Amino acid sequence: MPDQPYEPDRAIAGTGMGGAMDLGASEAATLEQAPAGAEATGPAGRPRSLWSDAWRDLRRNPVFLLSALVILFLVLVSLWPSAIASGSPLKCDLARAQEGPRPGHPFGYDGQGCDVYTRTVYGARTSVTVGLCATLGVALLGSVLGGLAGYFGGSWDAVLSRLTDIFFAVPVVLGGLVLLSVVTSNTVWPVIGFMVLLGWPQISRIARGSVITVKQNDYVQAARALGASDARVLLRHIAPNAVAPVIVVATIALGTYIALEATLSYLGVGLKPPSVSWGIDISAASPYVRNAPHALLWPSGALALTVLAFIMLGDAVRDALDPKLR
Repeated sequence: MPDQPYEPDRAIAGTGMGGAMDLGASEAATLEQAPAGAEATGPAGRPRSLWSDAWRDLRRNPVFLLSALVILFLVLVSLWPSAIASGSPLKCDLARAQEGPRPGHPFGYDGQGCDVYTRTVYGARTSVTVGLCATLGVALLGSVLGGLAGYFGGSWDAVLSRLTDIFFAVPVVLGGLVLLSVVTSNTVWPVIGFMVLLGWPQISRIARGSVITVKQNDYVQAARALGASDARVLLRHIAPNAVAPVIVVATIALGTYIALEATLSYLGVGLKPPSVSWGIDISAASPYVRNAPHALLWPSGALALTVLAFIMLGDAVRDALDPKLR
């Protein structure tokens, strides 16, 4: 093949198949450019991060929007229940026991003559408080222990793995019946403490696996080579990139903790009267469900809607944070 004169405006670009093709300088520059448009870059032309892509997907997801609206309403009701329910949930009139709906009392009365609507509204505060506090405690404790085990490994990892195996062997409901049966407090804190005690191993396993995966990346090795301390590597380089699976699992588990509180209260070992809880109301309404089904329907429906909203939110967050689903 005859020699061709060198032209400075020509460039050699790989074809991606092991060969090469002769391109003009302008064409080669075009191939080297990142894809244009809002899908590839964020504000000011910066590349999009995992979190910005996730937030963009969540805003377009109707499941996320619907569940977020329901949860926002529940939070507002929990903070200011008196805004939509007048009266006290502990005020009862036996003369109206098991009566149906009437003006000013749309859900009727329970077996003790208490307003079902008022108790259902105030019961949201208990469920949201237990769910949020238990999830926060489980996420913090499990993430710290699992992250340290995954980062340092060795004997710490072995001890934590065996400890989590022991906790996984304890049935949750049976453990609640045993541990909470000796508690006399009527506050939510013993229930929250029990959930944190038995819930952290799951988050710990997730955090451990995520940290083990992330710490093998090149940027973590580069930070170590530059002399970064273990604390800096963990907080600045590993934690932000390993926290996504923990957030997904914790969000889904939040609804589970709300259902668990209602189950324990229904069995009589969770919250106890005079505390207001959907589980307590469901337990109290069960014996006369044929005569006053409304007393069982409304707290059960509120509980089911709340758990469903948090599970749907967790599913939407999982889909947004999972790169394999993009």
